[in-house]
Amino acid sequence: MGKREQQRKIKEQKQQVAKQREQTRNLMLKIAGFGVFPILLVFVLYTLFSQGPTYSPVEVADNDHIRGRLDTPVSIVVYADFQCPACATEHQTMTQLWPSIRDKAHLIFRHFPITNTHPHSWEAALFAEAAGKQGRFWEMHDYLFATQAIWAGLPSVAGEFESYALELDLDVDQLLADVESNEVIQKIRNDQRGGNSSGVRSTPAVFINGRLLASPSRARITEVVNEEFEGSAAD
Repeated sequence: MGKREQQRKIKEQKQQVAKQREQTRNLMLKIAGFGVFPILLVFVLYTLFSQGPTYSPVEVADNDHIRGRLDTPVSIVVYADFQCPACATEHQTMTQLWPSIRDKAHLIFRHFPITNTHPHSWEAALFAEAAGKQGRFWEMHDYLFATQAIWAGLPSVAGEFESYALELDLDVDQLLADVESNEVIQKIRNDQRGGNSSGVRSTPAVFINGRLLASPSRARITEVVNEEFEGSAAD
């Protein structure tokens, strides 16, 4: 697929997202305009606003966690589960690879806990997101993946995660309050919803400039990053 064809597809994806949001707004206005079924209206509005917006892999949210500079031309979006062994492998791969691509790409992490197979993944996401409220998301992100083999088999992980917070010099009382906050919970849910809408069915799911990689190996990530970077330079 040529670079221009890829750019056309990314543009179409953005237009589709905007169209869907416009359709949602129009539906809300129509329901309100009829002046009927007020209970239904309240329910629809509550559901829409309590869920919050979702973002595709070609968009950047204000609350996204970004490693690197946004002005680099290549965007890598990773949907991952902290208890997923394959995600820990992908994290290790990306860590080793990052120094060689950091001048070409930026990395965005989004939560996609799969709790039916990884029962601690949701709590891990909460602690990582709460750490982000203190500006230490990436530190907790790295710590959780590095220690996955330790905590994944524990019957309870809260105490273990609190010890990680202490080692990262976080305010634990504030962290525990943020873990229960609606803002943190909704961020994780919205990441999941956005992933579902974008075709994420398993983790890790790695998108490079909107392209989902079937096999996110070190060689494949390097290949696609270089392709996208060279294509941007040619334009």
